[in-house]
Amino acid sequence: MTTDECEQGKPSERLTANLAKVEQLTQRMMAALSNRTSHDPALDAPDPDIFMRAASAYMAEAANNPAKIVEQQVAWWGKTLKHYVDAQHVLAKGKLSAPADPGPKDRRFSNPLWDTHPYFNFIKQQYLLNSEAVQSSVNAMDNLDPNDRKRVEYFARQIVDMMSPTNFFGTNPDALERAVATEGESLVKGLENLVRDIEANGGELLVTLADPNAFKVGQNIGATPGQVVFRNRMLELIQFSPTTEKVHKTPLVIFPPWINKFYIMDLKPQNSLIKWIVDQGYTLFVVSWVNPDASHADIGMDDYVNEGYVKAIEAVKSITGEDKVNAVGYCIAGTTLSLTLAMMAKKGDASIKSATFFTMLSDFSDQGEFAPFLTDDFIDGIEREVAEKGYLSNKIMSRTFSFLRSNDLIYQPAIRSYMMGEAPPAFDLLFWNGDGTNLPGRMAVEYLRWLCQQDQFARGTYMLNGQIVSPADIKTPLCAIACETDHIAAWKASFAGIRKFGSKDKTFILSESGHIAGIVNPPGKEKYGHYVNDDLSLSAEDWQKTATFTKGSWWPRWDEWLAKRSGPKVAARIPGSEPGYPALCPSPGTYVIRAQPV
Repeated sequence: MTTDECEQGKPSERLTANLAKVEQLTQRMMAALSNRTSHDPALDAPDPDIFMRAASAYMAEAANNPAKIVEQQVAWWGKTLKHYVDAQHVLAKGKLSAPADPGPKDRRFSNPLWDTHPYFNFIKQQYLLNSEAVQSSVNAMDNLDPNDRKRVEYFARQIVDMMSPTNFFGTNPDALERAVATEGESLVKGLENLVRDIEANGGELLVTLADPNAFKVGQNIGATPGQVVFRNRMLELIQFSPTTEKVHKTPLVIFPPWINKFYIMDLKPQNSLIKWIVDQGYTLFVVSWVNPDASHADIGMDDYVNEGYVKAIEAVKSITGEDKVNAVGYCIAGTTLSLTLAMMAKKGDASIKSATFFTMLSDFSDQGEFAPFLTDDFIDGIEREVAEKGYLSNKIMSRTFSFLRSNDLIYQPAIRSYMMGEAPPAFDLLFWNGDGTNLPGRMAVEYLRWLCQQDQFARGTYMLNGQIVSPADIKTPLCAIACETDHIAAWKASFAGIRKFGSKDKTFILSESGHIAGIVNPPGKEKYGHYVNDDLSLSAEDWQKTATFTKGSWWPRWDEWLAKRSGPKVAARIPGSEPGYPALCPSPGTYVIRAQPV
């Protein structure tokens, strides 16, 4: 902006041009929003009855214990009034500054202006006071059903997080400073990012977390050499190329979750679990699941077992000439591996020599942070949605998972992209996180109804292939790895499930960190340690208190456990060399990159 323009209060030509671009992009955004793909409204919000029950509980509390409610209100009024008086007192002294801010600190408010500028400081402190008041009100509703309480707490937190002043342009100093410094160009770039995301997702607003052009699966991510050696409508089976002259006799097959794609275990060579396993001298097979569309509507949990697990294990046995395999199941694939093991035990099939579970739940009596989504109103909505479309869109699931960590996975990325006009980072983990998959309609409902909501497997009432299966049926030696801060598969729930297995040979390892970082935790960095304790008869709390802590990755400990169950070394096996199982295409295969409907 020129000196003359500043003196005259006129916008610069650059600012004027940017404002015109904003107008054009706004029209384009409205057109994109009008193309939004419809879905069942129950997937957008809980049944209104939950709010009525919460209101009734609050009114009952007010009637039965009015002093408690008045005390809460007066406390909030008092803090708010003091906050206002403190701000006025500083301004009355002629100082354009904020009163002392005792905290607590919140990383959303890292800009110094939140602490020093009276306008931003007043807004921040009042927001924190309001947040505290909402939380206190929810906590005070003693007459609320425990399940309803979890839902009210969750949705109240979502509303509070959404209303943070950092989420609005006029009350975000970072965004305002950037807009002034760039003469509106940051707003143009931000709006371009916003329109791009809406157009790319069929009218839905899903924030792009990583630069979509920074990675190409099979080239700079998911690039460990191997060959697809078997394919059916459910999966592609990848056999990875050996890096050692000798390998353990018993092959290893990994079943990753089909909610996401397998290359989370093969992001880059430095942290690739797949590469590391191959380098330890194992013949490794990994399943790459199909990304379902409407043609897969009738695929259920039994199909994943029969056409997925059983067929993959049969192929691995045929390729290697072995009568047993070691198997790994990650997350939902671990849950389904449990079902498979129980079914095989009923049949007397000993094809699985040992089983390893990564962040696996088989006992859903404690639904953890997913409890708000495992009620009838939400699952009924999913059932109607998949009845119409044949599959559950990955975008609906991605949105649900993101709201479990809304500040980290929704609001902060949205602020950087839409308000600050920044390009998404070139981050491999976030790229994978945005590369979601759909779920077959029947399978999605069966999993949510029978396993998560009704907890049939842990209760010993789950029907698979015409027979009842339960954890007690499983006698296979097992090793389970759970993660201490996992918000998807809480470690204590995982521990409770493992205790119900009939196996006498059980090993439980608790890794530090969460659902992904706790598993993708290579040796050498010593970023996250792990706990071990042989006494699984203890409560989860006592197990951890008396466990031995080791600094660094659990991978070497698991390798030691697995090697003892993998037999002697034999000559390395070359993918595609076995008659009947030729190399169909190089890893990562075709299913992992096949496009699916929005």
